[in-house]
Amino acid sequence: MKTLLRYLVSIYFWVELYLISAALFPFMILVFLLTFLFDKRLFILHKCTCLWSFIVLKINFMWRIKVTGHENIDPDQTYVIVSNHQSGADILVLFLLWAHFKWVAKTSLFYYPFIGWTMWLNRYIALDRARGSSMRKMIADAAKTIHAGNSVMIFPEGTRSKDGNIQSFKTGAFHIALSNRTPILPIAINGTSKAIRKGGFLINKNFEIRAKVLDPIPYDSFKNLDSKQVAAKVHEIMRTELIS
Repeated sequence: MKTLLRYLVSIYFWVELYLISAALFPFMILVFLLTFLFDKRLFILHKCTCLWSFIVLKINFMWRIKVTGHENIDPDQTYVIVSNHQSGADILVLFLLWAHFKWVAKTSLFYYPFIGWTMWLNRYIALDRARGSSMRKMIADAAKTIHAGNSVMIFPEGTRSKDGNIQSFKTGAFHIALSNRTPILPIAINGTSKAIRKGGFLINKNFEIRAKVLDPIPYDSFKNLDSKQVAAKVHEIMRTELIS
């Protein structure tokens, strides 16, 4: 009986996610068409995408979600935002920051019906880690994005954790921060690995998910370090937060 209930709960979540995404996609297109000429950063469209996530999670009765540290986000400041990556649910949760940013996401996600198409409308940044040229293009696109007044959001682990523990960081995000003299905004997420296992279909209910925006790291505090040293510094800050 428990197994059947778990399957039913999981089916509810995935159907709800895609039905809401499909229902809102025409609205996203309309917002894009009405705003892209004067809203060059697509600020309004991104806010509507945050609303999409809010609706999906509000209707989802399986998880308790708490996002704290909003006071650490200066809406007039551009950041390289980095978060640990426990599961696919992280993406939904991070939209609840209601902050303006452009995702750096793997190219395959942009082909997902409705969800990926909305990412494309938002001009989020695609990355194919198997191709070195894609990494160079991502770094160049991220620089343009930052100079246009947008923060960028990156998972520096590169892929979801198998066991929920924070993995080592790749250096791309920190190279971007150094090259563009941009402060880093770390975010620690906990609980999503238990809500959805990596690569899994089944949803676990009654879990608390927490996302905490940590203190921003000013550029001046790491400008004399290389990208590996900055990655290690930020990793330790986030690791300490996650085990506290």
